[in-house]
Amino acid sequence: MHSFKKIAGNSHIKAQAGWQNNDSQATGRTLHLSGYGKSRDLAKLEDAYTFLENLQDQTVIIDEVQLLPELFSLLRPLIDAKRTPGRFILLGSASPELVKGISETLAGRISYNELSPIGLTELPDEITFEQHWFRGGFPESLLSENDQSSKEWIDDFIVSYVERDLAKMFGVELAPKLLRNFWSMLAHLNGNLFNGESFARSLSVSAPTVNRYLDFLEGGYLIRRLQPWYVNAKKRLVKSPKTYVRDTGILHRLLNIQDYDSLYGHPAIGASWEGYVIEQIAQLKTAQTELFFYRTQTGAECDLVIVQGVKPIACIEIKLSNAPTVSKGL
Repeated sequence: MHSFKKIAGNSHIKAQAGWQNNDSQATGRTLHLSGYGKSRDLAKLEDAYTFLENLQDQTVIIDEVQLLPELFSLLRPLIDAKRTPGRFILLGSASPELVKGISETLAGRISYNELSPIGLTELPDEITFEQHWFRGGFPESLLSENDQSSKEWIDDFIVSYVERDLAKMFGVELAPKLLRNFWSMLAHLNGNLFNGESFARSLSVSAPTVNRYLDFLEGGYLIRRLQPWYVNAKKRLVKSPKTYVRDTGILHRLLNIQDYDSLYGHPAIGASWEGYVIEQIAQLKTAQTELFFYRTQTGAECDLVIVQGVKPIACIEIKLSNAPTVSKGL
């Protein structure tokens, strides 16, 4: 029997040292790095190497691992000393590449699995498709008793991320008002080509600052940056990425859309639907495929191109209409 120890919280990303342990008889106890019990359990990791070394016969689940970036360098010798599959499962809410203080990549010792919010194919029977589109996939929002409770949770989430979480996750100083304005601008231009210079002028900051903030929002899994697909460099193709607010519940709050009926009368409904469809497809795609869009400077376009290797295997036009027509594309 393989036991486990969990250091818990909320997360969207899972990294596995070895591979996942599916032992149904696994037992253990829980430690908290964030929330309830945080101080007590962080104290146990003051000598993290010794603490974790003594758990070599258990699976250790460490949640919100970005809060202790120094753990990555400690895990390397522990993993090498005993290569037990699924010995460490690391959970976090930020891309490790952007977290300040993480210099150890654990290359060859780790695999990554992105855990997205609840997708369309995972909905319980009592949740309608319309609720999912309007409220988004975060459980606390989606499963709220009513739309008002959902909006209040998302509002608190946005404030928390802007004022505290992103800066804490990445170990950098961020201007909350600037970040909130930038995020709102991205929402209003959801599904549009990203022009860093234009954002910089509107926000009265430099283009590198805008790109840095975009990196952080993308690294926090809040923004999807969809790159253009092109093979023939001679074609006059658009080469700027498109950006989407990944969760439509957050998108609708940033746009101050009050309910599902208001969404249908809002000019952003088409972009909201496009982003929603792309996100559902992204959750279901295989690891061997990548997502792009296609657009030429003469107007030919495709909303989503699914590519395997260098070969496009599907071109998807996304429209919200009772009588959709195919536009000029590939």
